[in-house]
Amino acid sequence: MDFWKRNLALFKLAVMTNLEYRFNFFTDALVQPLLGVVIELLLWKAIFATSGVATIAGFEESSYLAYSLWGPFFARIAVSWMYETRMIEEVASGSINSLIVRPISFYEYYLSQLMGYKVITTVVGLLIPVVASLYFKLPMQLERLPLALLLCFYYLLLVHTISFIISCCAFFFNRIHSFTVAKNILIFLFTGELVPIDMMPALMKEVMLMLPFSSGVFIPVAYIIGRADLGMVLNGFISVSVGLILFNLFAYWIWRKGLANYVGTGA
Repeated sequence: MDFWKRNLALFKLAVMTNLEYRFNFFTDALVQPLLGVVIELLLWKAIFATSGVATIAGFEESSYLAYSLWGPFFARIAVSWMYETRMIEEVASGSINSLIVRPISFYEYYLSQLMGYKVITTVVGLLIPVVASLYFKLPMQLERLPLALLLCFYYLLLVHTISFIISCCAFFFNRIHSFTVAKNILIFLFTGELVPIDMMPALMKEVMLMLPFSSGVFIPVAYIIGRADLGMVLNGFISVSVGLILFNLFAYWIWRKGLANYVGTGA
């Protein structure tokens, strides 16, 4: 019971904090993904206009426009760089002291806030692709949205674990923000945010779908617009589960090593 009470309190805190700064929330939830949508829509419109073909990789222009519409909004859900930066600063500055003595883990403290922030952002942000898909008659199977969101939020647990691991590196190194940049670039590639994974060469496509990162953008978006079936979604849950086990084992190890180093050196 105490577990749920304290995590629900942190969840609510994140919601209230983000709604307090309305302009920042509006920019993060709507403006940033909208800019991505505009760029990608123009890109795919230009590709089809200059290629003179009706389909690419077996899909029509409307499918790519729908993917471009949904992709940036799911991509905004499936990142945690803001809280990752805070976690790094907590460790690097030594203010993690106040969290260590509390009856809540460092991992749990930021996970609850991350989930609260993502829920309120999702509720507002996803209204745009839903309305736009209906208005422009783009491919969309709205009944698939709940399962797609569930997969994306499950994947978010993995993203948070990776952020936790990176923040633990601050126990050993003075400047690690470059780790965040490198991680974000890799995730940008492997989630399929810019280019749908089903357009990749066969071997690369197979490898990328085996990795859990495709569950952040490609699989949920492709499932909603009809480019992926239920089997691919279930495989996404399996790959994320395997990733969670492996990354959490490593996270536990580096946390224990980092905490010992922190206590020993006063870093």
